[in-house]
Amino acid sequence: MSMSRTKRGPERLVVIGGDAAGMSAASQARRLKGPDELEIVAFERGHFTSYSACGIPYWVGGDVSDRDQLIARTPEEHRARDIDLRIRTEVTEIDVAGGRVLARDVDSGAESWTSYDKLVIATGARPVRPDLPGVDAPGVHGVQTLDDGQALIDTLAGTRGRRAVVVGAGYIGVEMAEALINRGYQVTVVNRGREPMSTLDPDMGRLVHEAMTGLGITMVDDAEVTKVLTTDDGRVRAVATQDAEYPADVVVLGIGVRPETGLAAAAGLPLGAHGGLLTDLAMRVRGHENIWAGGDCVEVLDLVSGQLRHIALGTHANKHGQVIGTNAGGGYATFPGVVGTAVSKVCDLEIARTGLREKDARRVGLRFESVTIESTSRAGYYPDAAPMTVKMLAERRTGRLLGVQIVGREGAGKRVDIAAVALTAGMTVEQMTALDLGYAPPFSPVWDPVLVAARKAALKVRTS
Repeated sequence: MSMSRTKRGPERLVVIGGDAAGMSAASQARRLKGPDELEIVAFERGHFTSYSACGIPYWVGGDVSDRDQLIARTPEEHRARDIDLRIRTEVTEIDVAGGRVLARDVDSGAESWTSYDKLVIATGARPVRPDLPGVDAPGVHGVQTLDDGQALIDTLAGTRGRRAVVVGAGYIGVEMAEALINRGYQVTVVNRGREPMSTLDPDMGRLVHEAMTGLGITMVDDAEVTKVLTTDDGRVRAVATQDAEYPADVVVLGIGVRPETGLAAAAGLPLGAHGGLLTDLAMRVRGHENIWAGGDCVEVLDLVSGQLRHIALGTHANKHGQVIGTNAGGGYATFPGVVGTAVSKVCDLEIARTGLREKDARRVGLRFESVTIESTSRAGYYPDAAPMTVKMLAERRTGRLLGVQIVGREGAGKRVDIAAVALTAGMTVEQMTALDLGYAPPFSPVWDPVLVAARKAALKVRTS
């Protein structure tokens, strides 16, 4: 069975992937061109579209009470805007030469070809699932999609025991540890790094470690999981490392994600060193005029290091989708790159970073100075002023800002946005000291903590 395109009719845009990048692209293209000019067909293999994967830990932990609160736009809402959206339908092959895709109905198994004039690949990322004995046992969960989140909640509801092991201590691992603590579980986090949050330098990760331990989370660092142990009926019962076993009624994998680009690779499309699709500034797949890609399946330019990176964030995916939809709809837009900004929390501890870590700077050959300062979120005399640690990296001699990391309590995390703007603008730490930031005692000390770090970094750069 095939679905062919009539040459005399409207052009057809096919979108693979129904979440942030894919449906942002479809929606933006539809704003620019009506159905008489552009037919839009979108395929999504899951049950849900246009949802916040970043909100899943807060749904699991009970901060968000209902799954549907995470859905920005339902399939029915997309269809009402003349987007032919087909859920539970997985694209299994891209025929670039023939300008068509092969899609399979997940429930019935029926397959059909759909031709395209323009193609958007927004296949996202998949959780890293280590090849370990027992890792596929019931009770072991990755958390990437709403379907994954629902499966985990179903397991938690049906499990009598209250012991959880989280494997990995990146953003997902830390957020899931908090979610499980909030649900009354005893939580052990097994982390192969020296400290949690490898996106921070180890000295800042140590602050996160101390806060997690203070919450009653058992932290096991420098440890590699070797197997998942199961009961006689096959369910998970423990996680084993080389040195110990940690009892578990549920296991959550928070090891990170990789670009979901198997489909693109099989079609001969170009991938980068991190496994993500390579695009130009207009988000076109390199070498292909009528194919775009965006979201967690692509590599992006790091504006600070000048190198390509893979960063799986909904902020980027939505921006990619806007750019792609504008271009596919006949307009013009570009995505210049990122500086690597991210913010997270574990209970009341806020964790933020932007730019380069020390090892990132060394890897690209930059010489730098680093400073760390301690300050407060508000004027020290104002009630509820909370401590905050800010670390800043600046390039030696030039003083160009290279990176900022912040760990603190309420009011700390979003201060990283000051540094993100400074990085994007290519500012020096000396220039940053003159920034005219908002001040009143309930919001900040007279010298904002980020500016205190900039002053110290400027002094160190001048005297180095």
